[in-house]
Amino acid sequence: MKRNLAPALTVLALLGVWELYVRLAGIPRYILPAPSAVVQALWQYREQLFITHLPVTLAETLLGFVLSVLLGAALGAAMHLWRPVEKALYPLVVASQTIPVIAISPVFLWWFGYTLSQKVAVVILFSFFPVAVGVIDGLRSADPDLLDLLRSMGATRGRILRMVEIPSALPHFLAGVKVAAAVSVVGATIGEWLGGENGLGIFGRRMTSSLKTPALFASVVLLSLLGIALFLAVRWAEARLLRWRPTSQGNR
Repeated sequence: MKRNLAPALTVLALLGVWELYVRLAGIPRYILPAPSAVVQALWQYREQLFITHLPVTLAETLLGFVLSVLLGAALGAAMHLWRPVEKALYPLVVASQTIPVIAISPVFLWWFGYTLSQKVAVVILFSFFPVAVGVIDGLRSADPDLLDLLRSMGATRGRILRMVEIPSALPHFLAGVKVAAAVSVVGATIGEWLGGENGLGIFGRRMTSSLKTPALFASVVLLSLLGIALFLAVRWAEARLLRWRPTSQGNR
């Protein structure tokens, strides 16, 4: 409880300064709305935000996030276990993170159209990389002396993987999953910007075109809260999965 007090007070202080600055400087709402105006917009557009658009973005984010974790874990494990796979795929995995999504947006639309698959594909492109890197780095972080001991005792490759490499990789994997959880919301939002009918990204674009900036900020607040919620959910799971590690942050 005390650990959360400082961040909460900091956020409240920043909101207070923001509110005073906007009011005292007389800044128009369409340029920078005060926090109170954003709260009013959340209430004014509550049905559109919470019933029409938020469930769509949540579905896109969760589906893309889950598929990103599965794909990233599979790629990381394959590149660790088979060196030819690593040589063939690792450069492509890295290159995938240098591609501007906006630049290839027409290709995504040609492939998937204005569908859920298009948004999920963008989420996967954003989110699988930290998971894949976390898995391959984690598997390689296993104690070499312990690996040599097991090999000298005749342990099979599968037993070594289960007993040493996977437990060693788990913290790295979960660190990648936490990053993926945060950026998956960004991927879903950009996927909606590329085209669609519903979603918080679509709502924000519509409000921007009509200069309804408080409503735009309201959608941004919900997107931020969604990313924070996913991150905290993964952190909660991490704390329970890593109970066996006395020095793990999950136990602090």
